[in-house]
Amino acid sequence: MIKLASVGEELDVFIVKAFLVATFLLVIGDAISTFLYHVPEHVFGKFHSLVHHGKNRSFVHYAVLTRNPLVLLDGFLGALPYFIFVPWLWNISPLGTIIGLILGELHVVWRHVSIIKWKTPKQVKLLCKLLFITTPERHCLHHKNANLAYGDIFTFYDYPARLWLKFLVFLKVKYKQTMTTKQT
Repeated sequence: MIKLASVGEELDVFIVKAFLVATFLLVIGDAISTFLYHVPEHVFGKFHSLVHHGKNRSFVHYAVLTRNPLVLLDGFLGALPYFIFVPWLWNISPLGTIIGLILGELHVVWRHVSIIKWKTPKQVKLLCKLLFITTPERHCLHHKNANLAYGDIFTFYDYPARLWLKFLVFLKVKYKQTMTTKQT
């Protein structure tokens, strides 16, 4: 009886660790990707905006069907924040690490199904709203207007990301003013 209880407790710890590691990987990966890559790329970069926010641009065409290595590089740089934690999280829970990476990739694919006129069922939309998860419709808003709907996985990053965007734009403008003043 005691031996069965300890196996059950070990299984509980195993499951809890896997859940926490997967959740941590998604939350921290999305934060770093949003604040250190995605938002700065909107301010200082050009490639991401051309690929994902230009008129008549299709995620499927540019990220999947083309063999342009720069498109793949943009995707890799967006995913890199998730992979940098793998060595540490693997030591805590290999299963949680794998689940987190798989869920992250599945979410990338799912949030881009709006291109095929996908409509998220109402119950799924409600669950996503409760869990602050970005739906394809919300992500489509970001593709149409690069100043809206930040947070590739989690919607709670939207407001701080927009503040970060404004701050980085302010820095860019000040830098350009400084450079113009120095040149005259």
